[in-house]
Amino acid sequence: MNTTIENKKSINTNFIRVIKGSIFAIILSLIALFIYATLLTNTNISENTMVPVVITISGISILIGSSISSLKIKKQGMLNGALVGIIYMIVLYSISSIILCSFQIGVNTIIMISVGMITGMVGGVIGVNLS
Repeated sequence: MNTTIENKKSINTNFIRVIKGSIFAIILSLIALFIYATLLTNTNISENTMVPVVITISGISILIGSSISSLKIKKQGMLNGALVGIIYMIVLYSISSIILCSFQIGVNTIIMISVGMITGMVGGVIGVNLS
């Protein structure tokens, strides 16, 4: 019975770390996107750079967030990282859908969620191996 209580505490702690990693990734993205938007507004940077920069910022943010979430977990880095990537992408998709008033799940949405999940898995493995 004692083992069951310990397992539940471990699952709750891991879930909290995954949520914290997702929040960290989102905040990091917001800061980086604010800096990019400021540069885009005040310099001659072309608007054609938006898509690759947003994808790069998202990928790096997920990678760092999933690494941080997996540092103390020390196991199941791929699973925890994938969860960080999925949570990040769902939040990003939800916010953009609300702003654009358009809830459509298409091929691009599935690709972005998959990329977020894969990037998160890589970050999770990195985080587990750094601990």
